[in-house]
Amino acid sequence: MGKIPIGLQLYSIREDCQKDLAGCLKAVAEMGYDGVDFAGYYGHEAKDVRKMVDDVGLKVCGAHLGLDLLTGDALKETVEFQRILGNKYLIVPGLPEERRNSRAAWMGTAKIFNEIAEKLEPEGMMTGYHNHAIEFKPMDGELPWDTFFGNTKDEVIMQLDTGNAMHGGADPVEFLKKYPGRAITVHLKEYSSTNDKALIGEGDCPWDEVFEACESIGNTEWYIVEQESYAYPPMECVEICIKNLRNMGK
Repeated sequence: MGKIPIGLQLYSIREDCQKDLAGCLKAVAEMGYDGVDFAGYYGHEAKDVRKMVDDVGLKVCGAHLGLDLLTGDALKETVEFQRILGNKYLIVPGLPEERRNSRAAWMGTAKIFNEIAEKLEPEGMMTGYHNHAIEFKPMDGELPWDTFFGNTKDEVIMQLDTGNAMHGGADPVEFLKKYPGRAITVHLKEYSSTNDKALIGEGDCPWDEVFEACESIGNTEWYIVEQESYAYPPMECVEICIKNLRNMGK
């Protein structure tokens, strides 16, 4: 297979984006990123964001959206916004407490995601879930990650965040193998037991094994860098991240 393209979750540089989204997108493209994953639009209309992205040759490889934007009457408006952006991956990055505070709550949440997935299928879009650390702490005799992905359709994307999983005590490779074909977009984040500001390639994440799993059984279409701790200015951090990935042959 060809090389998997690399995107940037713009939450990594959110303060810069707030000041100058178009300028940030241009800089991200010049760094060598292939796409961007949105976490907010800084007051811009969808058509204007799409023009900014197109003007610098980037693709939209995802968006982080609250669950409330994918349910009820809000879904139609969300779909239209994302269609204009050219995005087909609508990912929920966290849940309200009542949707995750028991195994029963996680079961109910899985049912909601299955329903969203069915509604998005005719639109050519998919939903999915992005982890933090809590999903890998046992609850009622099972890991919430397993409760959720063991009870959702294959069409619900497992957007595994490598660093967050390791922070929760999990081996990301184990879960890539446990749920083959579902890691369509993967968030690349470093984890280090000694340096909480480590950038990709500077910590303990078993990158070679992660890439091998994504590229053999993960069905992975995008690698997405997300950096949330900073030894340097955020723009500098995300540039180092992609340089390190290129040096790894990605």
